[in-house]
Amino acid sequence: MHPRRALSVPLAALLVATLTGTAPATAATPAVKIENGATQPVFSRADAILQTVFVEVEGTDSDRDGADDRVAVDILRPKETDQGLKVPVIMEASPYYAPGNDVPNHSVDVDENGVPLPALTALSAKLDAGPFDGYYDNYFLPRGYAIALVENVGSARATGCPTSGGRNETAGPKAAIDWLNGRAKGFDTAGNPVEATWSTGKVGMIGVSYNGTLPNAVAATGVEGLETIVPIASISSWYDYYRANGGVVAPGGFQGEDLDVLAKYVLTRQNGQEACGALIDGITAAQDRVTGDYSRFWDERNYLNDVRKVKASVFLVHGLNDWNVKTKQFAQWWYALSKRHVPRKIWLHQGTHMSPFNLRTAEWLRQLHGWFDQWLYGIDSGIMREPQADVEIGPGQWAQHASWPLPGATTVPLYPGAGSSLGLVPRPRSAPETFVDQKARTAEQLVEATGADPNRLAYTTGPLPADVRISGTPTVSVRASFKDGSSPYLTALLVDYGTDVRANGTLVSTGQSYCYGQGVPGDTGCTTLRTLGTATTPYKIVTRGWLDVRNRHRLDRSEPVRAGKDYSFTWDFQPTDYLFKKGHRLGLVIISTDYDYTLRYPPGTKVTVSPGKSSLRLPVVLGRLP
Repeated sequence: MHPRRALSVPLAALLVATLTGTAPATAATPAVKIENGATQPVFSRADAILQTVFVEVEGTDSDRDGADDRVAVDILRPKETDQGLKVPVIMEASPYYAPGNDVPNHSVDVDENGVPLPALTALSAKLDAGPFDGYYDNYFLPRGYAIALVENVGSARATGCPTSGGRNETAGPKAAIDWLNGRAKGFDTAGNPVEATWSTGKVGMIGVSYNGTLPNAVAATGVEGLETIVPIASISSWYDYYRANGGVVAPGGFQGEDLDVLAKYVLTRQNGQEACGALIDGITAAQDRVTGDYSRFWDERNYLNDVRKVKASVFLVHGLNDWNVKTKQFAQWWYALSKRHVPRKIWLHQGTHMSPFNLRTAEWLRQLHGWFDQWLYGIDSGIMREPQADVEIGPGQWAQHASWPLPGATTVPLYPGAGSSLGLVPRPRSAPETFVDQKARTAEQLVEATGADPNRLAYTTGPLPADVRISGTPTVSVRASFKDGSSPYLTALLVDYGTDVRANGTLVSTGQSYCYGQGVPGDTGCTTLRTLGTATTPYKIVTRGWLDVRNRHRLDRSEPVRAGKDYSFTWDFQPTDYLFKKGHRLGLVIISTDYDYTLRYPPGTKVTVSPGKSSLRLPVVLGRLP
């Protein structure tokens, strides 16, 4: 039978019954409709059943009140599920369903020992996905899916305490999956036991940001019944969200935030401070904002440790300009899944911290629908025969590829040298160069400055003879010494210098954000391309990377750096996929303090770099370098 041929109602019912374990449909038993290899919208969203269940998280008592924690689960399901229809579940777990608290961030101005200086701190409003993106229930429920929203531990109506990625948080949505499979206890608002008799037991988790991180965490437990996850802008290791190569590094836009701040922000349960204050104080002590070293505390929040347990398929989505949840989060998860041959698909877009629904709505729904049909109903939707990677290389310029990084990527070394040059030929005799760290100028200001600058070193290629596309994780190696100061940071910036003329004739700076609608550049709610106007800043920081030089050998152990002694330092940039256009110049800028990301030590550290013993390595898939 051709997979795209419409099925008769009896045959469709028999197929679904076989795949989901339900009884064959009769005149009194409704069934999903499958046509052209896809579930069809035959159930009423308006008539759906709304149900609230409190699921017991067995063996987890994070608030130490003598009772197992509970999570609140709001369920929306077709009314036909009360007539014998069994359906799979699309689940979004979140600590954000109640409004967050106003919490002051940590001071990032520190003394020579890394101890915070007295300073006023700003209030933070976390960027989150909110309860429902507005299409899970409207699009998928009519096609035979139930939607479940899980208020995770410590938030809203749940009990327990938030721990910003700790095991108890993972246990919350896992318990909800167990309940859907008859393995956990659930209760209605009156305290009566409730069973999910309408559930097939098959679950797909989806979400953006924190809501997308929980699917990674739960999948890493190997829980039975979790068939697929769709992590969007999600974290795979919390250390790499608040730290980088041994250094304390903030998520973009939230300078001074850390695990304890986030836990306080989502602590919205009743009597939260009384129940969880001591636990969160423990997080403040254990996170260590002085050394930034990796520890057992951070290891608990590293889902890469348990990637071998992942049984669910993975449809991963991330913005290549997401500096909140940085691109290393998706890349290291993707690399680990690839090594284990987990069934997977990836979308990479040029947006920031956002849902792909706002970028490419029709195609997103087509692929997501095919993905859920494939993994939750067992329908051959054809999605697994499509190319594995969808990548947006420019505004609205999408292409499909066999995988990511793009096949054929080759590591190409570039070498800095005298005269601020950057090229293919090593320049071992280039004289050492020195810059002085400061803590008042941003990376953008230092990149934009022309000519020599006392606070940074900059090296650029000549005009590129052809377009050059990189795909993957660049790295940098620097031979350097430190003296007369206390800053332990080295920051590398990969920069595109040049301007373009867009197809509509408007000159646009490569340094500006692309907007997809009626907002301002960078607005994550946009949907269509908007003219940006005349170029003013002819550069773009493509990616950046940070190193605490005290962690040059190990993440979990700081080692002193002797003043004036040369050391070799190697570290990674945030992964990217980027096209440098013909005629542009590719630049490497070296600084110490990154104003918007790192701690800010007293100014004055002198950093001396030996360019002849340093290099930049790029994963190149297209073009020639000068």
